[in-house]
Amino acid sequence: MVKAIHTEKAPAAIGPYSQAIQAGDFLYVSGQIPINPQSGEVVDGIANQTKQVLENLKAILNEADTDFSKVVKFTIYLSSMENFAEVNEIYGSFLAEPYPARATVEVSRLPKDVLIEMDVVVYTK
Repeated sequence: MVKAIHTEKAPAAIGPYSQAIQAGDFLYVSGQIPINPQSGEVVDGIANQTKQVLENLKAILNEADTDFSKVVKFTIYLSSMENFAEVNEIYGSFLAEPYPARATVEVSRLPKDVLIEMDVVVYTK
């Protein structure tokens, strides 16, 4: 069974995709960028952008009746690895052990020229 997840507490999809898809015991959350869902604007600075992305993910997870403790895989996309340490510190403040698996990659460009994007895979059982 496949079910789309949507919340007004996270930015609406910018294209033909869902905020998240529940597929059996797994939830696949689309990449989130640092758009404030109330204003529709990108927040400034890597610290604020990282926090906003994590808050957007949290809102989607909450809509699916789950949370960060069930995340099994994070992928973090950075416009510059120069921001890695600051992102890592903020990211860690949202999580508890056991930490999920993670990949962090530097990319040449992200939507709306943001500094960071994250997506997650959740095991809901």
